[in-house]
Amino acid sequence: MSDQALLTLDDLRVDFHTPTGIVNAVRGLSFTLGRERLGIVGESGSGKSMTGRAILDLIPHPGVVTAKRMEFRGKDLTTMDKASRRKLRGRHISMVMQDPKFSLNPVQTVGDQIAEAYRVHHKASAREAKERSLTMLEAVQIREPKRVYDLYPHEVSGGMGQRVMIAMMLIAEPEILIADEPTSALDVTVQLQVLKILDDLVTSRGMGLIFISHDLHLVKSFCDRVIVMYGGKALETLPAGELDKAQHPYTRGLLGCLPDLDHPREKLATLNRDPAWLA
Repeated sequence: MSDQALLTLDDLRVDFHTPTGIVNAVRGLSFTLGRERLGIVGESGSGKSMTGRAILDLIPHPGVVTAKRMEFRGKDLTTMDKASRRKLRGRHISMVMQDPKFSLNPVQTVGDQIAEAYRVHHKASAREAKERSLTMLEAVQIREPKRVYDLYPHEVSGGMGQRVMIAMMLIAEPEILIADEPTSALDVTVQLQVLKILDDLVTSRGMGLIFISHDLHLVKSFCDRVIVMYGGKALETLPAGELDKAQHPYTRGLLGCLPDLDHPREKLATLNRDPAWLA
């Protein structure tokens, strides 16, 4: 990890105040992100996506976000006004959502959407924005970018749609990219292509990447560090290459639920959860 922290979180909490009580979506999460690939893994509902949305100030009502410290390059996000947070979003910190079908505007061409993302953050003409958009489409390895530029979201495949989303999020050249399960809806071949694109862009631009996933094998091979979350809490943080040496029973349980071709078993283990983990 780089000595210079891009993002620092200390005791991040996301609570939803409902008529039946308070739902704790994220419970006291703390970590520092440098110019690295940080994986966040866990089951559905563990607080992975809520963490990304909290960083970007995208938690809807009645959600409440608090933290002892939440800083981007030394700037305190907890005291920043809404307008300043909005300027930060996209320009300095971007987020690729899980499924492009629900993130892209169905009545606008993909090229216009990418160009719009550029013009929102840069004073640029329509022509310059289009040229930058075509360059970004090439950067995410889309063949025939001029043809794809004029397509509507329903006319592109899932893998191409995900590349379009990555292009849109990266065109403003952010310093942090949050990728929320960007490959979960893709087949294995396309998944590897998208990961290579992310890896190349992070390496060449010196970005910080938060890679949210439920796939432990994928995170182990792709990320530098891993945070394992359960019930909104970080139970364990360790180097990705040492995931097999995890000590917490929850992490061990997750690993035990996965099939292993090198060590086949008659029956996969089931995960036993302990209420004490949330104490």
